Amino acid sequence: MRRREFITLIGGAAATWSSAARAQQPDRTRRVAVLLPATEDNPQFQEEVGALLHELSALGWTNGANLQVEIRWATTNPAAIRKHAAELAALGPDVIVAAGTSTVAPIMQATKVIPIVFPIAIDPLGAGFVSSLSHPGGNVTGFMTFEYSLSGKWPEFLKRIAPTVRRTGVLRDATQSSGTSQFAVIQAVAPLLGVDVVPINMIDADGIERAVGDFAQVPNGGLIVTGGGVGERYRNLIVMLAAKWKLPAIYFERSFTAGGGLMSYGANQIALFRQCAGYVDRILRGEKPAELPVQAPTKYELAINRKTAKSLGLDVPVALLAAADEVIE
Repeated sequence: MRRREFITLIGGAAATWSSAARAQQPDRTRRVAVLLPATEDNPQFQEEVGALLHELSALGWTNGANLQVEIRWATTNPAAIRKHAAELAALGPDVIVAAGTSTVAPIMQATKVIPIVFPIAIDPLGAGFVSSLSHPGGNVTGFMTFEYSLSGKWPEFLKRIAPTVRRTGVLRDATQSSGTSQFAVIQAVAPLLGVDVVPINMIDADGIERAVGDFAQVPNGGLIVTGGGVGERYRNLIVMLAAKWKLPAIYFERSFTAGGGLMSYGANQIALFRQCAGYVDRILRGEKPAELPVQAPTKYELAINRKTAKSLGLDVPVALLAAADEVIE
């Protein structure tokens, strides 16, 4: 999505909505706050927030008319995220949308009352955001990016596109339970594919660059980048390192593949933001987050960057191309 299109959505000039939907709206303007772990020039989050606002408009909520949207681009800095979380909670919005684990936890610390909806989160139950997936039980609910079993598909797809891979470096955030859990699933599946796994903990840019460089010194290697905010933060660096060291890599989200990565398999996050709008709408109309179950994706998408495959000397199997939801030439 272009920046101009995004700003247009923020300004309220989204799709038209029916007179029937308009008639159902309450008289008072509602307020929705959005907390994002990114900078304002992040194209991925621009597109995702644009999808959220577009879907809200389709449901009868137009920013600048019967809805006021407060967006905070909090960067990836934990202190900045906590600061913006406290500011948004102090505004007393009707709903807060918090994207990802790094924003949900600070928002939950800032308020125990205001409804919170997360459009993306890896393990909301393990993180303590909800008491159960079917009955969240508090003021928080939302959408999971995947279930852990998905992690087992990453080494499988990597082996199909790069059969010579014998060692796989698994980039993970070891400070989060989701990072270690994803690694455990990959570790269980890898021996069945004849692959050894090596954990690579993502802490900072220098550490990632050094660890990937060391890993690449042994031949027949590949990379798996597990889901989480740290991977998103260092997306460009990781894609660059995979290209530099000629390492076939699979990622958890399409934006990596669109940015030059070899392949990705995961949920369509734009679709999750659209679904999030449905929960925001239901809460604005009186439903409680505690009664709205956390939902997992019903479909995962495989994307392949054929140009990157060629640069790595890989011939993508015809069956794999046929299975792909998107092939980037």
